[in-house]
Amino acid sequence: MKKTILIVILTFILMPKSSAQDDGVLGAALGLAAIGGAIIAVDQMKEQAELRATEWLLNNRPEMSSFSLKTLAFDGKKAKDMSAVSVITYKIQEFQLQDKPELNGKKYLLFGFTSYGWANEMGVDLSRVSWYMIDAAEWTNMMVAYVKTASDERNDSTIKERLKTGKIVNKGIKDGFDYTIPFFRLEGDMYAVRDYNEMMKLIYNERSLGIYLKETSDLVQIGRGDIIDIHEFFNEED
Repeated sequence: MKKTILIVILTFILMPKSSAQDDGVLGAALGLAAIGGAIIAVDQMKEQAELRATEWLLNNRPEMSSFSLKTLAFDGKKAKDMSAVSVITYKIQEFQLQDKPELNGKKYLLFGFTSYGWANEMGVDLSRVSWYMIDAAEWTNMMVAYVKTASDERNDSTIKERLKTGKIVNKGIKDGFDYTIPFFRLEGDMYAVRDYNEMMKLIYNERSLGIYLKETSDLVQIGRGDIIDIHEFFNEED
């Protein structure tokens, strides 16, 4: 039995590789190289985007002397998919400068609203990005306006209380297993619109939060998962 196994192994080792085998090995190598190149491209895009966001912050909020800036917009994305990203969100938090500081200061969210053509195989063109920064209070105001657009609830205090304990999902504000404020059920091609401020309108349909930018006439979308993530960021205890 051992001799048979040895003969089979030697035959496999000494047997010339076929052209198909060579092509398979080459194809696998090229595939791995392509994957590696795509990962590098996305990492480079993320680095460029975070650098530009930091530059914007330094230019527009010079009073902020120590802060953390992080985006998750590029995680799990391929380079070719980035052109479809309509908004980049950055989590920002201040901290007291010291040895091994803790992130326990005020929190902000920086939106990078993109325009068509902002990302391609050559990288990212961040001149096509519009910036808008908010704090927790402004995020709550936006969500109150959004809930008013998506439901028949009109009381600001009630909405704020529901938002404290619940989270926004497709069908409404959900607290545990209950929907404390149900949303209107719309078809996929139906939209409800609310004029929010001089910069934007808020758009509701069953899939996402839409933001229409008046200056550029761009409609960007924030998915439900991102809304939940932002809500938890602002409401989690440090």
